Amino acid sequence: MRARILGSAAGGGFPQWNCRCSTCEAARAGISARPRTQSSLAIRSADGPWLLANASPDLRQQIEGLRTDPARGVRAAPMAGILLTDAEIDHTAGLLLLRESSTPLHVYGSDAVRRALVDGYPVLSILARYCGVEWHTLEPARSLAIDGSPLEVESFAAGGDAPRYLGGTDADIEAIGLLFRDRRSGGVLTYVPGLARLGDDVLERLEASDAVLVDGTFWSDDELVALGISDRTARQMGHVPLSGAGGTLEAFARLSRPRKILVHINNTNPVLLEDSPEREAVLRAGVEVAYDGLELEL
Repeated sequence: MRARILGSAAGGGFPQWNCRCSTCEAARAGISARPRTQSSLAIRSADGPWLLANASPDLRQQIEGLRTDPARGVRAAPMAGILLTDAEIDHTAGLLLLRESSTPLHVYGSDAVRRALVDGYPVLSILARYCGVEWHTLEPARSLAIDGSPLEVESFAAGGDAPRYLGGTDADIEAIGLLFRDRRSGGVLTYVPGLARLGDDVLERLEASDAVLVDGTFWSDDELVALGISDRTARQMGHVPLSGAGGTLEAFARLSRPRKILVHINNTNPVLLEDSPEREAVLRAGVEVAYDGLELEL
């Protein structure tokens, strides 16, 4: 199994276009921080097609390096399907960039995500008038074989709430994690860019993986509050912070098997600074900080 991190930043990318926080300014100046595009993952088996996990607004440039079999045609897509962990704009806006596809897009996600992308933010309805969409529902804790690929995927609840564009509605939606298993090699990779809870059920899935790509959005629970950017904490926004009691680093200390990598990192997070004490603490805990283009082979 081969995975390539297409984008490792949270929504807005890094540096974020309207942000002048210290980490964004360091990235602009080229000081101890490398720019990153918005969260997305490409994954494939040794001899199968590429699959995407989430479709970011930066998708066009992110998939430029994915090779396509010339025999499939002049305008064949480099991926066989797109799997969605949620219905957030930064994970679904890239679908609209694929409207020129010569064949219907195969999109996978929960039924709640499908409803959101039809009724609240009608991405699927728009695409139906262009290339078309074939929707595949991911049922929690049930493995689904991906057509044309030796990979199978299993989804699980990761917590969180509905996107802000569904505010004022009775929408019941939460993020999911994706566990990919290569039926030939036996490799297991788990991708959870949005994680609102770290219960035993989630930790058991992480421990059973060879590598985990996990939500590293915020260093501290009050990160945005302290900067005067928001009045909501990390947990209120659906993200377990890295530090503090009950944080991700504390939970990671219980995992012995998988390679642990942080993804979906917000532009305000000091772990983006390669010489920061927060980055040192992450590395000391045996955890990696993802960057665009990082590749894994399992």
